[in-house]
Amino acid sequence: MVSIANFRKLCLAFDEALEQPHFEKTSFRVRKKIFATLDEKTGKAVVKLSATDQSVFCAFDKAIIYPVPGGWGRQGWTIVELKKITTAMLKDILTVSYCNVAPKGLAGKYQQL
Repeated sequence: MVSIANFRKLCLAFDEALEQPHFEKTSFRVRKKIFATLDEKTGKAVVKLSATDQSVFCAFDKAIIYPVPGGWGRQGWTIVELKKITTAMLKDILTVSYCNVAPKGLAGKYQQL
């Protein structure tokens, strides 16, 4: 289980990550691009993954990580159940999401070889 406070801390640990409102949710952005959103009421986060990364993470457990229904999910937006996920897996997912939207110069620091 990952708390809201810990999720926020993990998101803001990335270079140039900022927290901003996004409709009724909170977004985490790098250079104005969203890499994660947080719905505190439901305890769910949404991250931006490539289609390949989405299929890999969702294969772990579809009760914990699953595509957003409809077109947003087909674009890689993926729901993460914070009450069910481990901190280690969430760190991996957030890193991939951040690297998907961050400029290469920032993302390179976090990409695994």
